[in-house]
Amino acid sequence: MSNADIFLGEVIGTAILILFGAGVCAAVTLHHSKAKASGWIVIAFGWGFGVLAGAYTAAPLSGGHLNPAVTVGIAVDTGEWGKVPLYIAAQLVGAALGAVLAWLAYYAQFQANADLTHAQPTLGIFSTAPEIRKPVANLVTEIVATVGLVLPILAFGRNAGIGIGPIPGEAAGIYGSGISVLLVSLLVVGIGLSLGGPTGYAINPARDLGPRLVHTLLPIPNKGTSDWGYAWIPVTGPLVGGLLSGIVFNAVF
Repeated sequence: MSNADIFLGEVIGTAILILFGAGVCAAVTLHHSKAKASGWIVIAFGWGFGVLAGAYTAAPLSGGHLNPAVTVGIAVDTGEWGKVPLYIAAQLVGAALGAVLAWLAYYAQFQANADLTHAQPTLGIFSTAPEIRKPVANLVTEIVATVGLVLPILAFGRNAGIGIGPIPGEAAGIYGSGISVLLVSLLVVGIGLSLGGPTGYAINPARDLGPRLVHTLLPIPNKGTSDWGYAWIPVTGPLVGGLLSGIVFNAVF
């Protein structure tokens, strides 16, 4: 895979992921949306379908990581770190682009938010926030949830009929067959339903950091704080989780 293919694949795939993910959060959160208050299950499936669409789109070009934690886990497993910075840079760009596209899709609803007596906070559309702000507990939640994502992804490659695992010599190619992308998408839905309650399950540094930056910069009426004091947790936790997943996978499988 060329550097250009990797960059374009990860930008496009991650942008699609965030478009669906931020889009479903906007649909559930903002007034004057037909999906207003439709609930957590809708959000979990929206993010899962975002993974489905983004990974299928990116897989032929880049392997469809869409997540620095996945990239780090694969690098630990394969020992190939040379293209990790390229993957992560592309994922951050794609995440920011997807957040902008979601904002454009719901532009009228964001503008209408300015006219409400009790304006709806908008950060949760773009990034995660804890229900109970306890940094150590929040960090542990993100680490555990990310292990629940990355370790199964790595293991899928060792199951005949599901995937062939990482391409030797490359930090790419985690999806060896069509069904593996579907299984990862369902895995993300399951993580949202089971482990998303405490922190909103970032499980992906790019998914949180890129949209949080976009939230800071966009002219969103009554947008409130971007909560940069919390932002290190959804970045650090998933990276640690991805690293631990690679170490455990190498030791056990």
